[in-house]
Amino acid sequence: MIVIRKAEYVASAVKYEQYPTGGLPEIAMAGRSNVGKSSLINRFLGRRNLARTGNTPGKTQTLNFYRVNDAWFLVDLPGYGYAKVAKTVNAQWGSMMENYFKKRETLRAVIQIVDIRHAPSREDVEMHQWLRMRQVPTMVVATKADKISRGQWLKHLTIIAKALEIDDASLILPFSAQTGAGVEELNESLSEMGLV
Repeated sequence: MIVIRKAEYVASAVKYEQYPTGGLPEIAMAGRSNVGKSSLINRFLGRRNLARTGNTPGKTQTLNFYRVNDAWFLVDLPGYGYAKVAKTVNAQWGSMMENYFKKRETLRAVIQIVDIRHAPSREDVEMHQWLRMRQVPTMVVATKADKISRGQWLKHLTIIAKALEIDDASLILPFSAQTGAGVEELNESLSEMGLV
């Protein structure tokens, strides 16, 4: 188990030259704009306002680097697929992500975040396929698990697994930033992967 002793915001970057140096391993978080990435980060790292949560989806338009235990980075990637973000911004997002995934040798894995209540969007499916094609180790976390009853989790996880072509729905982790469900399991999964 990872004990989070220290977590701090280090940098926001748009260009490769702005990324932190030093070679620490990185785990990136990717997901739609309104999927609850910031809330997940805050809950997982045990810091209430480390990642800024906003009422306006699409607000995070930079890569935000959080250094954990002075040993690794959690990287919050800009949310994808928010319709009200201008097309030029979406185009910039594409090239920014392409650069990050292609050039960042310290990237160890991606946590792809989806909303447990909804079938994955076209962008979710495309992102998952793209990560698979690039052979990036990927773990899928389904947020907002407190919004449906625990007895319904498997049904919803099965829908997500089918859309993302994941053989076993139990590989998808239900998570709630509100109740803390899934925090320990996420911690254990990252530990078992030997990533951090």
